[in-house]
Amino acid sequence: MKELLKDLDKAFENKIRLGIMSALVVNEYLDFNTLKNLIDVTDGNLASHLKSLEKKEYIAFKKEFLDRKPNTKYHATKKGKEAFKRHIQAIEKLLK
Repeated sequence: MKELLKDLDKAFENKIRLGIMSALVVNEYLDFNTLKNLIDVTDGNLASHLKSLEKKEYIAFKKEFLDRKPNTKYHATKKGKEAFKRHIQAIEKLLK
């Protein structure tokens, strides 16, 4: 059992961070408002969870302007995709 649990990543234990990574792994990128609406969280709540994933280097962002409005796009990094894949595979093994 200990062997199965080693690949579970604490970064994805929270359902909001799990939702963020799920969305970013299947999309090239998503902007802040799209993520907020998709996951159905407040600005502050989303921002804090994004920051947590940024610190682990699981996601990265790019700031740009669209019609003079700031727009932040997020994407999963290679490190983040690999960690997320290991986490999901660990869950699948536990369920077998």
